[in-house]
Amino acid sequence: MRFVWALAGLVSLALALIGIVLPLLPTVPFLLLAAFCFARSSERLHSWLINHKTLGPPILEWQERGSINRRGKRLATLSIAVVFCISLALGLRPMILGIQALCLAGVLTFIWTRPSA
Repeated sequence: MRFVWALAGLVSLALALIGIVLPLLPTVPFLLLAAFCFARSSERLHSWLINHKTLGPPILEWQERGSINRRGKRLATLSIAVVFCISLALGLRPMILGIQALCLAGVLTFIWTRPSA
């Protein structure tokens, strides 16, 4: 079972790393999932991820205070706006745009109601 958790953690970490450069893919949720999986599979991988100078701080902020830093909130808002503008530019049907707008508004509400780190 530890192998399955480790594999899930590695896949989550890979998705998080892709999410750093791809605005459609969230980074921090996949980092949190990777930390969760590594905690159940490998103390070494979990420790490495938590202590990583770039990837560790958002995980620790969330675990300790349930917070998201302001820069992360701004970047998330910007990427959400870019994605919605792309959908508008592609001329998607109004019903699809409405559903997307509701989902994205829910995500933004969640992000901005979390405490700032």
